[in-house]
Amino acid sequence: MENRKVLTIQDISCLGQCSLTVALPIISACGIETCVLPSAVLSTHTAGFSGFTFRDLTDDIPPIFNHWKKEGVSFDAVYTGYLGSKTQIEYMITYAKNSLRAGGKMIVDPAFADNGKLYPAFDNNYVEDMKSLVAVCDYVVPNLTEACFLTGIEYKTAYDEEYISKVVKGLLSLGAKAVILTGISYEKGYTGIEVYENGKRSYYKHKLLKNSCHGTGDIYASCFVGALVNGKTAYESAKIAADFTVMSIKQTAKLKNHWYGASFEPVLYKLKGLIKNA
Repeated sequence: MENRKVLTIQDISCLGQCSLTVALPIISACGIETCVLPSAVLSTHTAGFSGFTFRDLTDDIPPIFNHWKKEGVSFDAVYTGYLGSKTQIEYMITYAKNSLRAGGKMIVDPAFADNGKLYPAFDNNYVEDMKSLVAVCDYVVPNLTEACFLTGIEYKTAYDEEYISKVVKGLLSLGAKAVILTGISYEKGYTGIEVYENGKRSYYKHKLLKNSCHGTGDIYASCFVGALVNGKTAYESAKIAADFTVMSIKQTAKLKNHWYGASFEPVLYKLKGLIKNA
């Protein structure tokens, strides 16, 4: 059997438990060779830290892909996270999509907004650019805020299944083949994931934890990719990712002053068991 290989493309925040420092260990723990392509290098992530350093690596992306092409490198999945510009998005379409093996999947985490607002580095032009990447992906993994920006639907904190169905149809109309919509709550005290694939809807819920952590979206998307490449269905992968993210948040709650990320490392050994038993 050929070795399974995943490429993940996002920034490296050297401290802060997010982006590549989350994706690399989590996907690797799923038993998958994980290749990385950093879109930028930051000393820390941008939430709560000040004075952080930033180096843009946009110009390095084409030469890296061209070298891989020369070496005959291809991937079973490409997973994109935080991308910093229109040019980087265009490179994902030009280079990353074409680096997939036959039957390979492209998973896009839009990673540009939360809680009804865009992240400070982005504007509506970036949202328009991201639509072009969603159009060519196999799985899009947004939170509700990102989904609303992408579809032009008003963001709401109180909603019903009809509203969520409208949001999902909007994402599918952009071109995404399947939608994994995170952070969807229909009842007090619970949250969950809506999964739409091949015309079928599934929903998985779990208790809503009191504490929240930066980087849980990256943990979730990375677990989803790892489970999916291990042959699990979209629903199984979504459930595994949710369960592991909950474990990580609970672990973080045990720590004092751990405000900058989710402490997933102490429970990482449990991830392969979640995949095996799904």
